[in-house]
Amino acid sequence: MDKARTFKPKTILLWQKVADDPEAQRIIELFPSADVRVIKQQKNPPLPNMPPSRALLAGKRTLMIGATSSFVGNFDGRPGSNVHCCPYFKLVPVSNGCPYYCTYCYLAFVYRKYSPFIKININYETMFRQIRKTMANSHGKVSFNMGEMLDSLALDHITGLTKMLIPFFSGFSNGFLMLLTKSCNIDNLLAVEPNNNTVVSWSLNASQIIWQYELGTAELEERIRAAKQCQDHGYRIRFRIDPGILYPNWQDGYADLIQKTLTATKPENITLGMLRLLPGHFSLAAGAYGDGAQKLRNYKFVKGASDGKLRYQPKQRIEFYTFLIDTIRSFDKDVSISLCRETPEIWNNLKDRCEPKKCNCIVW
Repeated sequence: MDKARTFKPKTILLWQKVADDPEAQRIIELFPSADVRVIKQQKNPPLPNMPPSRALLAGKRTLMIGATSSFVGNFDGRPGSNVHCCPYFKLVPVSNGCPYYCTYCYLAFVYRKYSPFIKININYETMFRQIRKTMANSHGKVSFNMGEMLDSLALDHITGLTKMLIPFFSGFSNGFLMLLTKSCNIDNLLAVEPNNNTVVSWSLNASQIIWQYELGTAELEERIRAAKQCQDHGYRIRFRIDPGILYPNWQDGYADLIQKTLTATKPENITLGMLRLLPGHFSLAAGAYGDGAQKLRNYKFVKGASDGKLRYQPKQRIEFYTFLIDTIRSFDKDVSISLCRETPEIWNNLKDRCEPKKCNCIVW
């Protein structure tokens, strides 16, 4: 069951420079029971001294309301010399994570003790200005990915961002808003007119993986139902089956995922990826989530990718991708299939079955 709609911060950190902003006051009024603390600085705010694993969990109930000078970030498509990806722009109005408790989340490791809270940047005019400037300085189709550093919809009922951004992007001929979510929080999407410049994508996984490692997120059937509603409303939809995680009889779970998804919807793309973690993530996740995180260690992960992350062995990844591709093709012969942040060894093995320039985060 999607817990995002029941999100209630225990603590709100209110940056003093936006304390009188009507948007800040509107958000605060949504949570009358929260302890509101006015802070003088956004970086290194006063926080309880606790181990990173405990700070990670406490941060899920801590909301900062502030501002940023950098809503748009450029990702050059090169996470390393031997990891394939495509360039795009990151759009980050909400930073430092989300209210979900995904055991494998790399953002939890990146932010850990430095920024253990969810931050809403409310200086939206700066965001719109930076998008316009980026468009003016770019050529061809430009993708703004609002799902790389946050869940695009988990807190949308609080921020209302999609009701602003979707109409805004309709005014561009070559600018595209890319949304990625594990949520079924789509009321705002259904309340506005869709356009060809907005793509909504759901991160999917086998039900067993959702129950075990994606705590608080929408269940598989909820995500599929939300995707169908958005497609019926007129949105372009995609799916990202990532991170694939192996477990006993995993084939049954992922076949069920694909069958349920492709009998209900017709996506334009499906991007596949497998679990990849920085080496230090295991101890942080184990400290925060206990025995559930320990099961991520059950396979012999290998190094070798230039992004420094641990992955399943190449043979396991090829087997996983081949099974998913075969299953997808049994339901849909035309949908484009791509891989997420894979190495040349894997791409070369599947080069006749995947399209490297048609992946989840970009428009082609």
